[in-house]
Order: sequence, then C-alpha cells, then structure tokens
Amino acid sequence: MWRFALPSEHAFPDAVVAELFAERSPSAAWDAFLALLDTLPGAEASDLHMAAGRKAHWRRHGELAACNQWTWSDADMGHVAQNLLDPLRRELLESSGSADLGYSSPGGHRFRVNLFRSLGRLALVARHLPERFASLRELALPEILSDLAYLPSGLVLVTGVTGSGKSTTLATLIHEINSHCARHILTIEDPVEFVHTPLCSLISHRELGTDTPDFALAVRAALREDPDVILVGELRDAETMRTALTAAETGHLVFSTLHTADAVGAAERFIGAFPGEEQEVARHRLSLVLKAVVAQQLLPRADIPGRVPAVEILRGTPAVMNLIASGRASQIYSAMESGADLGMQTYDQSLAQLTRQKKVHHETAKLLARNPDGFEWLVKNGGQATPGGKR
Repeated sequence: MWRFALPSEHAFPDAVVAELFAERSPSAAWDAFLALLDTLPGAEASDLHMAAGRKAHWRRHGELAACNQWTWSDADMGHVAQNLLDPLRRELLESSGSADLGYSSPGGHRFRVNLFRSLGRLALVARHLPERFASLRELALPEILSDLAYLPSGLVLVTGVTGSGKSTTLATLIHEINSHCARHILTIEDPVEFVHTPLCSLISHRELGTDTPDFALAVRAALREDPDVILVGELRDAETMRTALTAAETGHLVFSTLHTADAVGAAERFIGAFPGEEQEVARHRLSLVLKAVVAQQLLPRADIPGRVPAVEILRGTPAVMNLIASGRASQIYSAMESGADLGMQTYDQSLAQLTRQKKVHHETAKLLARNPDGFEWLVKNGGQATPGGKR
C-alpha cells in the first residue's frame, strides 16, 4: 500500500508520484487512488475530484485546489472503476451514466463515491465521511437539536444545499438515539454513508441497489419490519414522500433530507412535489406530523481554519402547523423570529450570533442575510427578533 507524506503545502511529492506511475499498471493506478483517499483526512479535505485527462483536485475548507501534478488517463480511471464497482453498479454506470457507493479504504476511512461519465470519459467524486460521530457541540450545532432525537414520532427534515452537512447532522442525531435509547433504527440510503454499530439500539442499514430497488418501496416495507426510527436518505419524489408521511402518521419517528435553501422552502417544496389535486391533502397531512425542519449552510470561519454552520430551526408548534395547513407560509418567518423560547431561529439570527462571536466575518454574514438592515439590527442587539417581526 502506497502512502505519501504530506509536505507543508499539502501537495503530493511529484518524485514519488512519478515512481508510482512509471509502470502505468492497473495496480499502480489503484494504489495511487487509495493513497489519495487515505491522505484526505490528514489534509482536512472533504472531497476528492478525479477525471480522465485531468489532475486530481480536492476541496479543503470549501476551496478546490489541485492535489497532484500528474494527469489521470482513461485507462487509470477505468482501473479505479473496475476495483470500486460490483457487477450491479457497473451495469448501472453503463446504463444511466452514474453510480453511487459507499467505500471503506484499507486505511480505515469511509467515503461516499459517485462515478459518472463526463463527455464520455470517466470521472468520480469521493467525499470523506468522519470516522467517529461528533457531538452537536463539536459540530457547532445548537444543542437544542438533541431534543429531536427523543421525539416519540413525527417527521424531521434536514435541508440545505449539497455539501452543507445534512448527512453529518442526521448521523449525529441517529448516534444520539443509538447511545441512549432502546430502539430499532432502520436506515434507507443511497449509498449507506455512516455505518452505526449497535449500542443501546438495534440498527438495520438498507442500501439502494443492494438491498432494495428504491426509497418508496423500502419505506413501505419498513412498516412491516418493526422500526421505531426510520432514516430516509432523501425524499426524491412524491411516492417516497407519501410513504414517509404514512410512516410518521403510524407512530414512527422519520428523519430525512431535502435540497432546499431554508426551512420554509422545505415545507413548500414538500407540498409542491405532489400533483395539484393532491396538494391540499398533502399540506394537511404534513401539518399533522412535521416536528421540525433544520436548514443549514456552511460558512468559512474567521477565527480558525475550517467552516461553521449557520442554522435555521423551525419547530412544529401548533401555530406553525396551522400556518402550514392554511397555506400561509409567508408568516412562518415571523413565528421563527419570535420563537426563540421554543427553540426556533432564522438564518439571519444565526448569522448575527456567529458574527457577534467573531466566528465569521461580518461582510460574509451580511452578504448571506435575507435582510441586511435587519441583520445589522440583530448584530447590535444580541440576535433577538427585530422590532415588529421585521425581517
């Protein structure tokens, strides 16, 4: 197994790389790929990008940069794909142009890998998944989120753009349940990212393609598998959303994700996924089971290297559920602004708090604020709701 020592600038020594690739053999390409993977954690890099005809790049603290000085050939990428993919995923790559999988490297690190074709040539992105489950405090997430792990039933959504830490937040909540509660936790993912060792709970991991053909079928089957907690990796379509609602309505605690920018957008996106004639029913059903929406985005830190989450929290209070049921989504922001005692906060309130703590630069936070003037007021007044609910 090849291992590279990282110099101070976090780049691979070209002399070692040249020696490794002298043969251009299948084993050399695979060993180089494994070495790249196992170097990511030490370099504090989150993602590895590779493609035929291109140098490898990685993302460190949100920034992309080349991490070596050699170009990967089509044959190199083919050797890597051949080693990564089982027959089912090879067929999927050929038929659909992309394939997802979870991979544990010989160095003991776990990655979510997506292989795809770009202009007919192979490419991949591998995301490093933490080896241990960090606490909410370590992730700089609000401690009040731990309450969500102890809900008896209902639907909890974690939302944000790609790479905002949704999977890590959910893994932390599942670990909280597993550490303290006797539950049967069933996860349905594409692929399985975080593998949980049973502690106080029983854990069943199901992976699309390997264990089940799709999310909706797996959630429907889960109702016959005696789960207490169901994690659905992503609510991709109306059918999966229907089955998730049914699971929440029948006494299960359901966690899932959506790709929306904020909490209110998550509720509207959920309802909008249904056909027009079904949206009123979906709105009513959602209003009865939604317990919380956690929206997050990662910002570059101002105090130390790394990133810190800005977090918006919507709780399913009777007032909020009434607003959802009646289609008055525009009023939910005011409920969040004034709902600090109920565990709610808006993005602007979170950004103001991070600014006051000097964890993010003032200019960075203001650019992301929904209401820059209201944000300035929040910074000066301790992050409390603006007068009259102004946002």
